[in-house]
Amino acid sequence: MSNQAVIDVRRVSKSFERGTRVLDDVTFAVARCEMVALIGASGSGKSTLIRALAGLVPIDRAAAAAGSGGTIAIFGEPIQRDGRIVSGAKELRVRMGVIFQQFNLVPRLSVLTNVCLGLLGRMPFLRGTLNNFTMDEKRIAMHALDRVGMSKHALKRGSELSGGQQQRAAIARTLVQRAELLLADEPIASLDPASARRVMDILADMNRQDGITVLVSLHQVEYALSYCPRAIALKAGKIVYDGPSDELSRRC
Repeated sequence: MSNQAVIDVRRVSKSFERGTRVLDDVTFAVARCEMVALIGASGSGKSTLIRALAGLVPIDRAAAAAGSGGTIAIFGEPIQRDGRIVSGAKELRVRMGVIFQQFNLVPRLSVLTNVCLGLLGRMPFLRGTLNNFTMDEKRIAMHALDRVGMSKHALKRGSELSGGQQQRAAIARTLVQRAELLLADEPIASLDPASARRVMDILADMNRQDGITVLVSLHQVEYALSYCPRAIALKAGKIVYDGPSDELSRRC
């Protein structure tokens, strides 16, 4: 299988108000089929980096004297360049799934419909806005729900699920989307230990069985050690470690 970089980040910085840098000259790459933990304390820049990779927040432009600015490429195509999200970002987003700590299900819709929403990027706009999904599309969604152990909850509203169940439904939505890259921003931060392990088991299975590249941000180093062969550690917006997870305790 190709070792082409699925994520390629070069000299990326991001500042918010008063010039405070949340990301500071970040450079790294993630190869196809890797499962990588992005670790660091709150405020280290993990969530901002995930959102920048997804093309949801623009990175900084280069200062005039500094020459060219930072770039982010996904699947070998630029999604951000020198402070600008490129026009082709939408096409790249179709190929990536993004999971947030807040789950992002539509509370009033059924779990089945929430999972079917993963198809929106690959179907006609009007049919998608009406939530008009075919029986074949619903079968695909049910298969994804079954895979994450959620098929018996398909007709419940999103608001009726526990936190762990909502996160598994969100993962099923990325399976329906046929994402090649999964960016997970603190997906287990608000879950109890049993639910957290189940979610991480599912992400690891997607990586192993489907060849989906996974970058998952975590507070808990023990999950990085258990599930991710490689870890990238952020501190105050800078990468302070990038290497095998099992060497974290000796190097950080």
